Amino acid sequence: MNNKLTSYYSSFNLSGIGFTIISSTAGIKNIVMNNSDINIRNSIRLRPDDPYLYDIRTQLKEYFSGGRKVFDLPLDLQGADFQLKVWRELLKIPYGETITYKELAKRLGDPKCIRAAAKANGANPIPIIVPCHRVIGSDGSLTGYAGGLEIKEKLLVLEGSRTSNLFVSASHL
Repeated sequence: MNNKLTSYYSSFNLSGIGFTIISSTAGIKNIVMNNSDINIRNSIRLRPDDPYLYDIRTQLKEYFSGGRKVFDLPLDLQGADFQLKVWRELLKIPYGETITYKELAKRLGDPKCIRAAAKANGANPIPIIVPCHRVIGSDGSLTGYAGGLEIKEKLLVLEGSRTSNLFVSASHL
């Protein structure tokens, strides 16, 4: 068996979110949240604590409990050159901070590539670890997230960059 071609996966729940993690011998390849439509064909199912899952479950638990702000995981990012450039830039956004899609495009060196940057952001295969949730609309609105806007908001509230809309003021009723 050629380990470079082998994929591994495991599924578990944390903080009310269902996770399916896919990894390779090089690192984490994919995180899918609350979605059973994932291609795990030709992948080997593992326990969540298996070494080929690189301790991701523990690190996610620490993140959701507020104890982890930076992940220490090997990543097996696979995509087009521009996508990889965008995903590497996302890794530079600190915990608790957000940037706009316009700012992301500027950081990539081309303020006109907003749509391309947004598309690559949306194609991020490793959400949370590669923090695409930290990119928001220019007006502060939450836009697009593979795990759903509810999860995006939950992550931003957890990180302290957004307040919960749990209580709506009387003027909005």
